Amino acid sequence: MVESNKVLYPDNKKPDHTVVIKYVPYVADSKRAMDEYISEIFMNGSNTIVCHNTCEDSLLASPLILDLVILAELCERITVQLDQEPQSRRFNSILSILSYLLKAPLVPAGTPVVNALFKQRSCIENIIKACIGLQPGNHMLLEHKIGAPVQQGFAMSTAPNLTKHSTSNPIMMKSKHQHVLGQNHGHMKTPSQ
Repeated sequence: MVESNKVLYPDNKKPDHTVVIKYVPYVADSKRAMDEYISEIFMNGSNTIVCHNTCEDSLLASPLILDLVILAELCERITVQLDQEPQSRRFNSILSILSYLLKAPLVPAGTPVVNALFKQRSCIENIIKACIGLQPGNHMLLEHKIGAPVQQGFAMSTAPNLTKHSTSNPIMMKSKHQHVLGQNHGHMKTPSQ
């Protein structure tokens, strides 16, 4: 992870950290974690965050294991076929999509490593949306930032000039109308909104 992030750790620098794990038979499955995070802040100051956590370790891990299995099995079913290709492709056997549920992402050779939790989750959401024919999530909301509100039946163009367009094709019109009214940060949007 450190080697993949040249912005935070240039010139072979590494984070200063110590991890100590001790097994105490008396507490059994009850995990006790004491974490202390120290970071540098403005004008050579320091910021310390201390956390104490107590939970049942197996209950914490079980849902993650279930999600890993379900997501891996889903990826086994997905195939992608480009227009020019005679056969469809499957996901690489190194499922970097699972990095959302793991500490250290593993990716195929030459693939960029994504350590940002939000981006990892967004990747999973967008792959599932693509499987059912929905547009990928986009948090730019560019139409609101440039003063071009989206109206019923019109959507922002994917063309570089960002002009609005419409179509006389009823199927396209329906899908654009659904995209304009239906996708709003994961919530359904009614015409009255």
